[in-house]
Amino acid sequence: MGELKKVGVVGAGMMGAEIALSFAQAGYDVTLKDATLELAQRGKDRLGGVLDKSIKKGKLEGDKKEPILSRITPTDQYEPFKDVDLVEEAVFEDFEVKRQVFKELDKVCKPDCIFATNTSSIPITRLATSVEKGRIGQFIGAHFFSPASVMKLVEVIPGLETKEETVVFMMDCIQKIGKNPIRVKDVCGFVVNRILHAMWIEANRLLEEGVATPEDIDTGCKLGLGHPIGPYALMDLTGNDLNLQVQQILYEAYGERFKPRPILKQKVDAKHLGRKTKRGWYVY
Repeated sequence: MGELKKVGVVGAGMMGAEIALSFAQAGYDVTLKDATLELAQRGKDRLGGVLDKSIKKGKLEGDKKEPILSRITPTDQYEPFKDVDLVEEAVFEDFEVKRQVFKELDKVCKPDCIFATNTSSIPITRLATSVEKGRIGQFIGAHFFSPASVMKLVEVIPGLETKEETVVFMMDCIQKIGKNPIRVKDVCGFVVNRILHAMWIEANRLLEEGVATPEDIDTGCKLGLGHPIGPYALMDLTGNDLNLQVQQILYEAYGERFKPRPILKQKVDAKHLGRKTKRGWYVY
């Protein structure tokens, strides 16, 4: 496999844009795609605010902001992906949506391009069936955590037919952008989300039973368990619609222990999705 020079990211939402930023900060040129050029540009524009926060905290020199952003090129086309060395998919957590993205990428990307998915729950072996057989060995999971430009962990998940050299390449890429990869077996939900959603489901049981408020549960986890953020603040950050969808996938795979709680479904029905709608478990 060749050297990593150019990166493509599909999906310019919060996760995809921040993955693009992670590579751009490490000096790589990144093509950032979404369904429309407006959405892709909006994803890039949000990153200016992310970098401003880093500058305020003294973590980034002010003159570095524009050179970093200049490495990210928004697009609504697949054609610019023809010469990238690595593609990271970060679209909606739905098998059919992701499958269609990879089918389109398979048509334009060069033969030795590595295909990585940021799925948080869908098995990699299943997603790998989206590409032609000759590329399946270069298909892998690379699951970043939100906010991707800050969080250091990336789960690297080989599918059943992923080549070992693809795993080595992906682990090296993650290290080059200053993050810590862990190798994970291809199971639904991988490592962190199985632990995280089990905790969130139990937190929602406590809430339904009237044991404690979201505020007090968050305080308990921060001060009693040493977590940097409580479960309800984190659910609002990631989005309750996505959280419900992931729990439904886990429930289908593992049964009752991951059955979503009624209160989460109620929040999604009410469009209390979290920070992105200004209301979730908290009001913003």
